[in-house]
Amino acid sequence: MVHLTTALDAASGVPLYEQLYRSLAAEMRTGAISAGTRMPGKRRLAAELSVSVNTVDAAYQMLAAEGYLEARERSGFYVQEYLALPERTESAAPPQPEAAPAPEQPVRYDLSTRGVDPELFPFRTWARLQKELLYSSPELLTHGDAQGDLSLRQALAEYLEEYRGVRCGPHQLVVGAGLEYLLGLLAPLLPGPAAVENPGYPRARQVLENNGISCCCLPVDEDGLSIRALSESGAAVCYVTPSHQFPTGVTMPAGRRAELLHWAARRPGQRYIIEDDYDSEFRFDTRPLPSLQGMAGADGPVVYLSTCSRSLAPSIRIAYMVLPEQLLPAWHAKYALYSGTVSRFEQQTLARFITGGYFTRHLARERVAYKARRDALTKALREAFAPEELHLTGLHTGLHLLAELRDPPPDDALRAAAEAEGVRLSLLSDYDLTGGGTALGGTLVLGYGSLADESCASVGETMAAERSARNSSVSSKMSRSCAVKSVSRLELWARRASGRAAGRSSSSCRKKASHTAARAAALWAGGTVSSIPLSSSSASRAEMACTLELHPVRASSSAVSAPEKPTRSIPYRSAMACRTDGARAR
Repeated sequence: MVHLTTALDAASGVPLYEQLYRSLAAEMRTGAISAGTRMPGKRRLAAELSVSVNTVDAAYQMLAAEGYLEARERSGFYVQEYLALPERTESAAPPQPEAAPAPEQPVRYDLSTRGVDPELFPFRTWARLQKELLYSSPELLTHGDAQGDLSLRQALAEYLEEYRGVRCGPHQLVVGAGLEYLLGLLAPLLPGPAAVENPGYPRARQVLENNGISCCCLPVDEDGLSIRALSESGAAVCYVTPSHQFPTGVTMPAGRRAELLHWAARRPGQRYIIEDDYDSEFRFDTRPLPSLQGMAGADGPVVYLSTCSRSLAPSIRIAYMVLPEQLLPAWHAKYALYSGTVSRFEQQTLARFITGGYFTRHLARERVAYKARRDALTKALREAFAPEELHLTGLHTGLHLLAELRDPPPDDALRAAAEAEGVRLSLLSDYDLTGGGTALGGTLVLGYGSLADESCASVGETMAAERSARNSSVSSKMSRSCAVKSVSRLELWARRASGRAAGRSSSSCRKKASHTAARAAALWAGGTVSSIPLSSSSASRAEMACTLELHPVRASSSAVSAPEKPTRSIPYRSAMACRTDGARAR
């Protein structure tokens, strides 16, 4: 029997039964109340502590539920064996809180490649369809198929066959919460190392490597991924974006696609192609090529991936994957017990959105809006830059384009200048997966998905003004350097001329010539020597005066000209005058 002297504070905000529970548990953990000890009866302890029996009973029940006490019938409560917790090792110095990050520069123009225009989302239609489902389909609150609801997979299969030439059945489709999630499920099913495009999509490479797939980065030419480099790489899997290579915008022609399929067909079941068709819905100027999966067929070696992030909204988190027939058994064996990751209400809403014809009409409206925005942006850029200063590519498809600058500064300077002007953009070197990036410098990747229509003209003006200011700064530095060199040469010439004066010439002439040259060298060094005209004075004195004029360099037409400094003239006595004075002295 143990006698307890636990002190309880009735004025505390903590209930009395919880205070008693904490006190007893602490003593049991420290060993103050040893294992096997019989606890006092509830009535007796309540009387000692001047609390109700219910308070003691509640504390005992909590201790018994957590394993501190064992209740024995007609005997009472006994303390259980308790292994003390390991002692905590105190660190030498507590970690210092991280400094608050500097406030980000406000973004005036969002030219990132992941942006979309939320104003184009079909709010009314989507809300109406989802509201109907909420009231009419309570079964959607239960678990769904791991591959996604059958009605959505059926709708997607029909849409892909009609508009992208994908040949598949609903049983081959897998719906998931984003491309990264689906690629993570696919990675363990792949037979070996993977080849990815360079420059390319960095997330795809990271997801594959996070799942144990080693990746090699292969170059991209004007027709897409190099098949020769792929054949020499030893890769068993190839990740490509053939319809609109990210980020260069190259479209893989039919011949290169056939070569890629032949590469996979040389080792059936041991080589696969992952086709990421991320924004093929937005093709503005030409008819889209059929998908690589459609060329290979339902039982071909191509895994087709796409998403609704561009066509609808990124936050809906609906992506889909078409598996080849030969990978389906492995997928079911590994993921049959998984649960779906997309809300069934969202799945059913999208299914009705597609089957009701709303999706195709929505895409048509988006294509018109994005094409007009692309045209406005390219017009603004071409008006702001001279034709030889800027080269635009990748305009035919997708929601971004490439702008290659002539004689660009380093990419870090470009990025800093853009941030200073409130422009959020990417550079082509950001997508160099090898980490080099020097060969890709000077090219901007401009996304216009989330750019406001009224901002297109001002974007061009802002970028051109920033480039002009930068060029003006560079030109000013170069002119200053040239002027310093020119004045230095004049100073040297004047010193030599004074030295060539008659050997017995007065030292004052030499001092005057040297002093005049020093004054010329001390002038504003931002100009060039325009002329050194000679003017004769009276013949009796036989003196000649020279005038040194320095004029500020005019900036180019594309640059912002620096304010002119007034022309300064410095008369000084020439070497001929020094010789005349010396002869007169003799």
